[in-house]
Amino acid sequence: MARGGGNRSRLLLVLLLVSSLFLITLDLRGVNLAGSIRSGVTTVFSSIEGFFSKVFSPIGNFTSDVRNFGQSKSRITELEKEVDLLKSQKVLDEDVVGQLNQLKQVLDLAGRGEYRVVAARVINRGSTATFKQTITIDAGSSDGISKNMTVISEAGLVGVVKSVTSNSSIVLLMSDPTFKIGVRIAGTQSIGVVSGQGGNKYLLQLLDATGEIKVGDNLVARGSQNGSPFVPGVPVGTVSSVQSNASSITQNADVEGASNLERIGVVAVVVSNPKQDPRDALVPKPSPTVTVYVTPSPSPSASK
Repeated sequence: MARGGGNRSRLLLVLLLVSSLFLITLDLRGVNLAGSIRSGVTTVFSSIEGFFSKVFSPIGNFTSDVRNFGQSKSRITELEKEVDLLKSQKVLDEDVVGQLNQLKQVLDLAGRGEYRVVAARVINRGSTATFKQTITIDAGSSDGISKNMTVISEAGLVGVVKSVTSNSSIVLLMSDPTFKIGVRIAGTQSIGVVSGQGGNKYLLQLLDATGEIKVGDNLVARGSQNGSPFVPGVPVGTVSSVQSNASSITQNADVEGASNLERIGVVAVVVSNPKQDPRDALVPKPSPTVTVYVTPSPSPSASK
């Protein structure tokens, strides 16, 4: 019997330690415990000899603690879900704000170019039918969109519509290796062709033998006949480096795209050709240089 009593004592100590750990865990999580549970545990530690003589009483209290812990754990899970929901709602709100900003800016660009456009959201990236670089937008023929229409972002060219359903369209991005567009160098009006290279870097081949390419040159779309597939005046990109090759017949340069195709969420499809070529009106204006004049303070010795 003595051995049985020792086993019961060890079991009781283990149960008390486990109960304590449960209570500490709940306190760290910020869960308010019932006063009866706290007083019960206090009683356990203050009168441990009495609990040794009444083995089943602490086991009953322990069972109650486990039940309350289960309820608290369930509540904690519910609160964690609510927090996750609020976090996701915050992300959603930020995304909506970002899309509204993109929409405002793309409509501003379209207005300055006098383009009539249909705004749309990007709902998918990539094509299930091909490995070409494409996006899917949530506007189609029911919105007046058809094949071979120019697609722009708030910064400039995005691509061209390649296929249309009633409620969606697939746009071939200008980064696709098969993509080519005729461009002009803003200012000098030298003409060339920009080709996609699979990323945000493009290749410019200057067709004007007498022209010159310089780093920082802005490129705009020349435009196609009747504005299809490209309307004139849309910013295409900026020359980032000039390739020097004496054996090459044409002058080549690397171009950084005007639009960041990885971050676009809202685009606009130009559904009609502008009445007149915007020429260089949509080229980004350089930030003005701010001159700061500093007037030296007189030295203490000079003021005497």
